[in-house]
Amino acid sequence: MDIIAKLRDIPLDELHPNERLKVESDYLRGTLEESLADRATGAVAENDTQLTKFHGFYQQDNRDLRDERRHQKLEPLYSFMVRLRLPGGLVTPAQWQTLDDVASRYANGTLRITTRQTFQYHGVLKENLRPHLQTIHQAMVDTIAACGDVNRNVICTANPHRSAVHRQVYELSHRISARLLPRTRAYHEIFLGEERVAGGAEERADATAEGASPALDPNEPLYTRHYLPRKFKVALAIPPENDVDLFAHDVGFIADVVEGELRGFTVCIGGGMGMTHGEPTTFPRLSDPIGYCSPEAAPAVAEAIMRVQRDNGNRRDRKQARLKYTVEEMGLEAFKTEVEGHLGEALAPARDYHFDNNGDRLGWVQGDDGQWHYGLFVQNGRIADFPDGPQLRTGLREIAEQHDGDLVLTTNQNVIITQVDESRREAIDALLDRHRLVAETSPLRRNAMACVAFPTCGLAMAESERYLPSLIDKLEAVMHEAGLADDAIIVRMTGCPNGCARPYLAEIGFVGKAPGRYNLYLGGGFSGQRLNKLYRENIDEATILEALMPLIQRYAVEREAGEPFGDFVIRIGVIKETTAGREFHQA
Repeated sequence: MDIIAKLRDIPLDELHPNERLKVESDYLRGTLEESLADRATGAVAENDTQLTKFHGFYQQDNRDLRDERRHQKLEPLYSFMVRLRLPGGLVTPAQWQTLDDVASRYANGTLRITTRQTFQYHGVLKENLRPHLQTIHQAMVDTIAACGDVNRNVICTANPHRSAVHRQVYELSHRISARLLPRTRAYHEIFLGEERVAGGAEERADATAEGASPALDPNEPLYTRHYLPRKFKVALAIPPENDVDLFAHDVGFIADVVEGELRGFTVCIGGGMGMTHGEPTTFPRLSDPIGYCSPEAAPAVAEAIMRVQRDNGNRRDRKQARLKYTVEEMGLEAFKTEVEGHLGEALAPARDYHFDNNGDRLGWVQGDDGQWHYGLFVQNGRIADFPDGPQLRTGLREIAEQHDGDLVLTTNQNVIITQVDESRREAIDALLDRHRLVAETSPLRRNAMACVAFPTCGLAMAESERYLPSLIDKLEAVMHEAGLADDAIIVRMTGCPNGCARPYLAEIGFVGKAPGRYNLYLGGGFSGQRLNKLYRENIDEATILEALMPLIQRYAVEREAGEPFGDFVIRIGVIKETTAGREFHQA
């Protein structure tokens, strides 16, 4: 039974308030026009704060200044975080220059690489939203469905120029993204100035794009006016590299490559990172394989999975609304059966696969065609010019001006400078050196990742991006003293339990509880194949170091050959192995 039939006789008051909001929004238009025109406030109307997410941006305020502004009897310093839709993370040099210009003209002067292989801007004032979006539109970039209860940015193993298979997977990320886009023209009307046509004929023009199933709703043929219960995320990975953390997403496609040829994908469902402190019914979960499909069928499979989630996801409790909970409620086989019903055929049995890491290739790497590609480390994804540090923004801008190859963002918040001829390597090296973009960094730092948290994220309970580098300084000292300076341990930090930096897959994970205090998790898999588990709760920095120092020292002495830290703490009995999300909170 489809979502329209299921909800036809259910009062909206019995569902989460967001469900009424979506239904009554006129396909995501709401009162956004009026909110943008209201110059008496830097905010938009309360209901519109939910609708803006579907268009790719969140209302925020500067939490560092809240108390001061309250004392001055001023409203919070409202601004918006704007996130781009960039399937596969590729940016041309011309696009990079435009996106860099926008950072100065309409944002806070920085670009932030997200863990979903795209850019987001911070500090965008309400009056700058339209010119911001119109400028990037001219560069053939948009923010449609970058947030909200829809399919988010589709990610894939980085750098389509590395091999023919990488190119195929990258192109598939675009096909899946296009197929799962909302069809409402609200974004184009409100922000780009497109005139709304009476009857909405143009809204129905793409109703059967890419072989989509017959429309339940001519204005929004896939999503209907109900959209999804919660966000939906798709990832594609090419073994043995799991740089996308494939098992952390609602849908994962694992490439089956034989003798350099892409044969198909093992399909996984039910991953997700978010949870809520103190609520054991919420938990991170790894995705499970349900079958195998051809490359040509992958977009249809992604759509079928999304349709099952659309029609069966929890619309009463948003904390239980992600696909992972739908899988837990329905059971994997029942969910798979419904997917196959939408496809009209059975999936083939899942194929074997092997991952050996979830990091990025940094430094110079040569592709199959002989061209070179440079993986550049960007600490926590923040592209800015740092005092007495790397001039990342200026340096990458100059590279974009002088280099004709693409730049690719990674899900580990780094940048790949692609398509460098042998004759041009020296020139790129000179630019990297001139702007101090290549500094000696430890494997520990290169494998660390943090979410934004304070001052802009409204959900943050503790620092993350601003704090993790200094904590890494101290952990580097511990590693050096233990003789492990050249060893990698996956470290991730988030300011809240929503898990944007995927901390529950880290060998050492930190999740904010309160200012200066974190839950410490241990035992994640080095290649993203295992969850970690709570080791210490609500601890400060001194206690963090006190807890980790003896474990790192033991690891240096007692580890087996090639044994990752996460495997080690499980083997010696410090923490229990955890792969099932429902066991995450068990002691």
